[in-house]
Amino acid sequence: MKFLDLAKVYIRSGSGGNGCISFRREKFIEYGGPDGGDGGRGGDVVIEVVEGLNTLIDFRYQQHFFARNGQPGMGNQRTGKSGDDIVLRVPVGTEILDEDEETVIADMTEVGERLVIAKGGNGGFGNLHFKTATNQAPRRANSGQQGVERTIWLRLKLIADVGLLGLPNAGKSTFLAATSNARPKIADYPFTTLVPNLGVVGVDNVEFVVADIPGLIEGAHEGRGLGDTFLGHVERCAVLMHLVDGTVEDVVGDYATIIHELEAYGGVLADKPRVTVLNKIDALLDEEREEKRAALEAATGGTVYEMSGVAKEGVTQVLRALKAEIGADRFRRKKAEEAEEDEKPWQP
Repeated sequence: MKFLDLAKVYIRSGSGGNGCISFRREKFIEYGGPDGGDGGRGGDVVIEVVEGLNTLIDFRYQQHFFARNGQPGMGNQRTGKSGDDIVLRVPVGTEILDEDEETVIADMTEVGERLVIAKGGNGGFGNLHFKTATNQAPRRANSGQQGVERTIWLRLKLIADVGLLGLPNAGKSTFLAATSNARPKIADYPFTTLVPNLGVVGVDNVEFVVADIPGLIEGAHEGRGLGDTFLGHVERCAVLMHLVDGTVEDVVGDYATIIHELEAYGGVLADKPRVTVLNKIDALLDEEREEKRAALEAATGGTVYEMSGVAKEGVTQVLRALKAEIGADRFRRKKAEEAEEDEKPWQP
């Protein structure tokens, strides 16, 4: 299955059915009167979050979604049938954007969440609706309300607890394969990872989701390499894990390159908690390892962990550091939610 995280969709809700002008005409009934029914309501266009999807690939092959129109009213006081709704099924983490591709209409983050993105038109009144004591034979009826036609964008941002960052060949896919059941492509050349991968990682009976995105290079915010297109998939993460290849000469320069790209991307990424890891230490001498770790700690101003994804050396310590950051983030969110509840006005 191909990965698709952005799709343009054209939608239109159903128009309401027209009201009916009709009079009751039966033998031996002298004053039948008006009996025109109302038109049926047009169908809605609904977006629903479902389980089992992790890409928007379905919207590559179908971009137009039109709900059915309501049927017109009929005689004998019969109301027209309402049009069927049409449901767009999307994965968890899908943002609904307006046609300008900037205005966020909704952020769908929970399974079962539904949004009526285009409401169907109301059906028109039949002439029965206009009957009064002074107008007992009305010859007027309303037309149905027109449906809503609009263009929207669907943008998927994967929901994960940890986002992996680093230059190409920093060892991100190797780490994901070593700690989870995910099987990303691994090779000894840059840009092996072309689309994001997700894996469930466990440590000390706690599980969390890790997102591996394609590597960044200098100038990614200008579109170089694969660009920073996939950085949106780690915006929701609680913590970023920054992998630095220990086999390169200038580990500080590689670290600074990624930090610069995060700052150029903007948003909240540059301010997110980060766990910095010196990777591929199995290929380093003890003296080199200490020297490069000390240089990174001086650049980051914090702790730098040592790890080898291939040899699985130091992996548990890194996972525990990630688990601690995730726990701290969940605690902060819980406190923020409680504060919001306390600020709400009391209602009897």
